[in-house]
Amino acid sequence: MAAKRCARVRLWRWRRSPMRRRSDLAEAWVILLAWVFALVGALLAGQAAAAAVAESAADQRARSVRVSAVLVEDAKDPSASRVTTDHRVWSTVRWTAPDGTTRTGEARVPPKTPAGSEVTVWTDDSGVITTEPLSAGETRLHSVAGGVLAAMCAGGAVLGVAWVVRQGIERRRMAQWAEEWEQIDTPWGWKTG
Repeated sequence: MAAKRCARVRLWRWRRSPMRRRSDLAEAWVILLAWVFALVGALLAGQAAAAAVAESAADQRARSVRVSAVLVEDAKDPSASRVTTDHRVWSTVRWTAPDGTTRTGEARVPPKTPAGSEVTVWTDDSGVITTEPLSAGETRLHSVAGGVLAAMCAGGAVLGVAWVVRQGIERRRMAQWAEEWEQIDTPWGWKTG
């Protein structure tokens, strides 16, 4: 015996039908608007986040100054438990700030560098040691990652709200069905379920 094939009805909520309820049409509008707002909102949020990250990196690059510093003490060899990804260690350095004062502070330098060696550090506009600004490639990577994350969050938030609204519509639909079944059951004096 051959299995029967049911014709798939697409966009049934939009078609005129005596079986279609107002809640079906409301749900169709909620779904359509949710996807439109999710896509547009995700695009706008992603672009805004990427632009903000790029602007922040450009601002950091503009405020950072590369300064030559002298190692005050020998740089130690990193212990196996404290090895980081860039394999540099903290050591005391001395440098001249933009206002002409000599300053001393901690900076990351290559391991086993002898005292008196010249190293490069980055300072902000007030002469305080800061991290090296992001390169163009790192800025691009951070911008893309921030944009994608913001887009996913914005789109997910819109779709989450739409899901909650659809659950409310579904609860209302089930209450209407229960009420209609109650009306059908009572005229004959017996219950269907």
